[in-house]
Amino acid sequence: MRLDQYEWSRNPRGLHVKNALITPLTHSHWTETHMGWAKLVDSAGEYVDDAATFLSMGITPIVRLYEPRFGASPFNARMRERMDAHISVGSKWFELYNEPNLGIEWPGGVNIDWRNHDGIIRPMMDNWLVWAEYTISRGCYPGFIALAEATPDALAATRWMEAFLNYLEENHRGRMTAVLANGAYCATHPYILNHFYQEQPGGGPASVRPPEQQNAREGGWHFEYPYDPFQQQNDPGRTVQGGTELTPHGDPVGLTAMGRLFNQLCAERFGSQAIPVVGTEGGVWPLPWDGPQQPDRRYPPYDRNNHPHATVAMFEWSARQAPPWFFGLSVWKDDEYFEQLPATVNLLREIEPVYKNVPPIEVMGSGYERYLDTPEVIPVRPGPGPVHGEADFHMVILAPGLETRWFFDTAQAYWNTFRPIVTTRTDYIQFFTQEQSLAITVITPPELIDEMTEAIRVPFPQVWFDLIIADDQANVAEIFNSRVRDGLRFG
Repeated sequence: MRLDQYEWSRNPRGLHVKNALITPLTHSHWTETHMGWAKLVDSAGEYVDDAATFLSMGITPIVRLYEPRFGASPFNARMRERMDAHISVGSKWFELYNEPNLGIEWPGGVNIDWRNHDGIIRPMMDNWLVWAEYTISRGCYPGFIALAEATPDALAATRWMEAFLNYLEENHRGRMTAVLANGAYCATHPYILNHFYQEQPGGGPASVRPPEQQNAREGGWHFEYPYDPFQQQNDPGRTVQGGTELTPHGDPVGLTAMGRLFNQLCAERFGSQAIPVVGTEGGVWPLPWDGPQQPDRRYPPYDRNNHPHATVAMFEWSARQAPPWFFGLSVWKDDEYFEQLPATVNLLREIEPVYKNVPPIEVMGSGYERYLDTPEVIPVRPGPGPVHGEADFHMVILAPGLETRWFFDTAQAYWNTFRPIVTTRTDYIQFFTQEQSLAITVITPPELIDEMTEAIRVPFPQVWFDLIIADDQANVAEIFNSRVRDGLRFG
């Protein structure tokens, strides 16, 4: 995919709902303030109608599938039903897990630490990847997991992101590459504190206006923390990954910081070039309803008077100056803005949004098949290598005319048991390298047997080819059920 092929409003402004189960929503809160994103937290399918309404208004919903203290649990049938309902009205952007580096998202007794490989990293990544592949098979966009932008050692967002992506590279490189290439995005939670400023007129990029002089209708705003000139003047060399003695676990607390980290790590590990990033909650926070806020004493404070200007400027900076992969932010949250910050709401009403011009940049680079220890592109034959014993990966490919929902309705027990990749696209095969073997189960009506066989076996002769003829849904269901009973992935 290219960046410009993702479907969304192109308006970086967004607003998060108050909570789950608060419906029907006051849709005018989004239209009056010219929002382009609506972040929904769906626990029982309650926001399906709202999602349809937002789409009819030109506002793009992002749906988090919420379960309390979900931890690293697998995507289940109940969640799939809710997700399918949202897909049926046109929703495309989804999230599954949320801030796993905080204890509130886990059942009791779990060691919340990025070094807890077997208890957290491995099961969460295995289960996320299965869900992401299902999401892509439905033509939708799976969000990589948003982390709380914490810095203490065990909770450090940078270390969690590194642990997640290291595991995927070492264990599921081909599958993750295919997911990135076909619709994934990174969800972030940039609660940016007071890590922004506006330049003094004529004072240069590291000069700082006092809060009372900030004005959203004038230029000179900086939201690129920790890479802004003022920060680099104070602690030269600081990056989101660290880089200085003051940041041993990195500094992720900036509007685009975690998105930049995700893009950097994925470029190194999977050969990507520009993966979309959406802040699905955050903003200039803590909100200043009870007085000025200055969490970082080096930067100016903000209060009810300049918070409106900073918020509008943040959205406009996202459209005009942010990296092309940054698609905007849904601020936290509906009730707090409309009940506590009338000046911010009023300025959003007054100033029309700036839309983002998204360039046609390929998500994956031209050399995505390279490895870290080999800087040049490896001249290998496209596609997977030979099967020795059991294939490394298993993919179910549905012939034209068969939908992925049909497969899950017909073969739910089979999918729950064996968890294959399910898709309607044969071009996924090219993302597997010669070091990885692949078995493919092809489900096709009789009239397309020759076409599907030629489309797979000719260009990819080393795949294990397993054919099921879809002449009758009941017959197909029995084939898959018998495989489950016998413990056999293939017939």
